[in-house]
Amino acid sequence: MIRFNFKRLILAIFVTFIFTNPSYSAETNELIKVNWSFKQLTGKFDRASLQRGFQVYKEVCASCHSMQYLSYRNLGESGGPEFSADEVKAIAASVEIEDGPDSQGEMFTRQGKPSDKFKSPYPNVEASTVANGGAYPPDMSVLVKARPGGADYMYSVLMGYEEPPAGMKLDDGVYYNKYMIGNKIKMASPLSEGIVEYSDGTEATTDQMAKDVTTFLAWAAEPELEERHRVGFKVIIYLLLLTILVYLSMKKIWSRIDSEI
Repeated sequence: MIRFNFKRLILAIFVTFIFTNPSYSAETNELIKVNWSFKQLTGKFDRASLQRGFQVYKEVCASCHSMQYLSYRNLGESGGPEFSADEVKAIAASVEIEDGPDSQGEMFTRQGKPSDKFKSPYPNVEASTVANGGAYPPDMSVLVKARPGGADYMYSVLMGYEEPPAGMKLDDGVYYNKYMIGNKIKMASPLSEGIVEYSDGTEATTDQMAKDVTTFLAWAAEPELEERHRVGFKVIIYLLLLTILVYLSMKKIWSRIDSEI
């Protein structure tokens, strides 16, 4: 009869975790902390930064990464980049969307409309994986919320590309990034000085582009953030006033009781 050794099982699981978990097998670095304008209790997104961030996404990131949960009309909504209606129409019209079938049963292409979802760079997951050397570029719609550290993590990764430490060998198509788990990433540094020419004249430094696109991705992940902040602040004020009112009422009631006693 085989006896079950529970302690040995626990030890085996622990050892496997230690030697296979990248966070233990490679150096980890504390994320860069940024004082984001949207993180405070009443925080709001910087409109100019959101618009610049969309430009970075459109000109740099959109060639590989989709944003399937966003529609072009969202770019003009309150709390977001707040492009004008004409600007939103122009942005949507700049892409060709496959539609159909038509009356002949054929698919066709047309100019994009504000109601269309952001166009994906690839027709399916398999195509995107093959085009990127076996690595699937994740959808960016909720990427900030899906990663521990949120906006700080995204910014840190964008700024974390360095030459690998001495003695560390990387496979072809793999790059060193000191903020990635395992310090390895299958994406070359997407940002470099001047790769984007900002339409508002802001200098497109790597740091500026990283902050702008991170701000845009943070909004994409939580487009109702400003409204939630407004409602939350009103609720806090209401509860504070209610607490004061209850306190004064109870104080008055107990003062009457004390006087009668």
